[in-house]
Amino acid sequence: MKSVNARLAEELAVAETQVAAAVRLLDEGATVPFIARYRKEATGSLDDGQLRLLEERLQYLRELDARRAAVMASIEEQGKLTDELKAALLAADTKSRIEDIYLPYKPKRRTKAQIAREAGLEPLADRLLADPTQVPEEAAGEFVGDGVADAAAALEGARHILAERAAEDAELVGAIREKFWKNGSLRTEPWSEEVAKSPAAQKFRDYFNFREPLETMPSHRVLAAMRGEKEEVLALTFDGGDDAGYYAMIAQTLGVDMTADAAATPWLVGTVEWAWRTKLLISTRVDARMRLRKRAEEEAVAVFAKNLKDLLLAAPAGNRTTLGLDPGYRTGVKVAVVDGTGKVVDTATIYPHQPQRQWDSAKATLAALVARHEVKLIAVGNGTASRETDALAAELIADIRTAAAEPPTKVMVSEAGASVYSASAYAARELPDLDVTLRGAVSIARRLQDPLAELVKIDPKSIGVGQYQHDVTPGTLARSLDAVVEDAVNAVGVDLNTASVPLLARVSGMTESLAEAIVAHRDKSGRFRNRKALLDVPRLGAKTFEQCAGFLRILDGDDPLDASGVHPEAYPVVRRILDRAGITLAELIGNERVLRSVKPVDVADDRFGIPTVTDILAELEKPGRDPRPAFTTAKFATGVETVADLKVGMVLEGVVTNVAAFGAFVDIGVHQDGLIHVSAMADRFVSDPHEIVQSGQVVRVKVIDVDVERQRIGLSLRLNDTPQSQRGPRPDRAGAKNQRNPRRGKDSGRQAAKQPTGAMAEALRKAGFGK
Repeated sequence: MKSVNARLAEELAVAETQVAAAVRLLDEGATVPFIARYRKEATGSLDDGQLRLLEERLQYLRELDARRAAVMASIEEQGKLTDELKAALLAADTKSRIEDIYLPYKPKRRTKAQIAREAGLEPLADRLLADPTQVPEEAAGEFVGDGVADAAAALEGARHILAERAAEDAELVGAIREKFWKNGSLRTEPWSEEVAKSPAAQKFRDYFNFREPLETMPSHRVLAAMRGEKEEVLALTFDGGDDAGYYAMIAQTLGVDMTADAAATPWLVGTVEWAWRTKLLISTRVDARMRLRKRAEEEAVAVFAKNLKDLLLAAPAGNRTTLGLDPGYRTGVKVAVVDGTGKVVDTATIYPHQPQRQWDSAKATLAALVARHEVKLIAVGNGTASRETDALAAELIADIRTAAAEPPTKVMVSEAGASVYSASAYAARELPDLDVTLRGAVSIARRLQDPLAELVKIDPKSIGVGQYQHDVTPGTLARSLDAVVEDAVNAVGVDLNTASVPLLARVSGMTESLAEAIVAHRDKSGRFRNRKALLDVPRLGAKTFEQCAGFLRILDGDDPLDASGVHPEAYPVVRRILDRAGITLAELIGNERVLRSVKPVDVADDRFGIPTVTDILAELEKPGRDPRPAFTTAKFATGVETVADLKVGMVLEGVVTNVAAFGAFVDIGVHQDGLIHVSAMADRFVSDPHEIVQSGQVVRVKVIDVDVERQRIGLSLRLNDTPQSQRGPRPDRAGAKNQRNPRRGKDSGRQAAKQPTGAMAEALRKAGFGK
């Protein structure tokens, strides 16, 4: 049997020495971001994706070996561990294979087959197998006695023995499992005729008469079907195809000639069919369901992880004063102004929509806030009443521009998870003086300034960029998403003197308690002047410092290198570069000409090799560079506010809100996201929508299909596409819920845009515009 490291090397297609180094570092407590960034020499430059896979597979293979050892010990304790059995267990490469081999030896409740053996009926089963010319009833007569009432009871016991023998044959079970998976399909139909007519069932109607092969069924359709079953709308059937092939496999394993013209053949054939129906078919269907769900979950988690990464690494608007609007009807629009550092400087509640309809006074309140705090950005949450609130902000901007002043920029912001943050214990500690309803507006404003810094305060599952995330096993999802957040935070880096506890807690090597200790030390002693000062924080030792220091930034500190991604342990390398160049650090940083003239091989040594030196030179050229893209915004079309306003053929601008395996959802400003199906993304075959778009991306799309009744919008990235409004429904979308809150509600009485006159003009003058 190969070692764990050898198996990992083979799976990753890398050298075993690379794997051994990575495993050692992980076992020593190093994090994936730290290893990927600062231990390239040791691992041969394995990247974070390879290391994440290695970490996951390492845990699985170690669990596999632990289970293998436990099974071998159990069988050996029973005195049944033969060399052949031991070899089979050592060769098993999956947990399911080990369990198949272990099944006959696994302690279990007394089965009917065991009872039959205890009654002495196993020789009868063997006799009929060995000599099918015997008449079953006559042969069984010899076994009638204590515990066996008659020949029929004896034959029934023998049948139970043979069926269990087949069901516990590891080779047969494995072969049937693979055949079923390759040839099988999933059939779905309504739970009942009455259920099919119910309004709640209509979202699943594309699955009322549906079948798809197990091997190729995509994850979103799997999870949609299983959700329909959970809601008791759909009945699912796992069909393995023609039973004859499975009968032949069982017969071959048991040694039954199903074509023989012998007295016992009908009984033996019946036993084979009975073993399939009562034992192997049931267990194979269970296995196929588990396998299908596992694969679907893995794909769904991968989609969620990609979307989450895109959202976390979305372009930050920067340190500009921002006004956040959390839309609402009856309870009003919550307003919060935060300064460039994210500090709350003002709040209000306005009632521009139904039932109050205080449009002008609401606009005047916003104008006063914009003038008083010199607001540069307006962030509008995209939930209920968002379109109407967006129109209010648009009128305000138009009025300010008319008053010959520079208006703020308006941006629609996803508010997914804002309510979760508002009610959280951390929000209560961070904003203790604010009502829970106003905290959402603060979060909306801050997530425009810096999406990463704000979204880390929210459970990733609540951010709402997943594909059927509510149908995925929570533990599986949480592990993957936590890794995505950790990688994103460390890729960007964290300002040690401004970061919140949730953000610091995601830094390599950190825990929440250590993050709290850092903030407490910062509040008590003031700004950190250098990275070494971290060692003054209680319970933050040398190991944690090693893991976290390179990802923490100190701007305007004692040492310019502390503002970069150069790890403190590598500062001597920078000193060597300075010595060779004969210039100061201030003259070196950002000096492209000098830095590009340095050859890494001339500076590298036994500890810091060429990969690390190359990274250091790149970092010095653009110290503390942010890997996130530049900030851009989408402009929604005027007069297009509801699905009913859409016309086939329109070309609109929008923002990608979610990417699924079957396509991407786009906010075009009509209360309901449209879908770009994967087939409408390019003039070539696209296997993964992430190849084309990502969450938060601004795109131009063409409307190719509008279904007002079902509130569905078909979009295309191919602007020369011919609309296809007559196409049939796609199962991809049946039962699907876009994992974000659709914007609902009719016109709230928003007034038409107009020139500011009378009271509004006076309010603008008082606010400081148009002087």
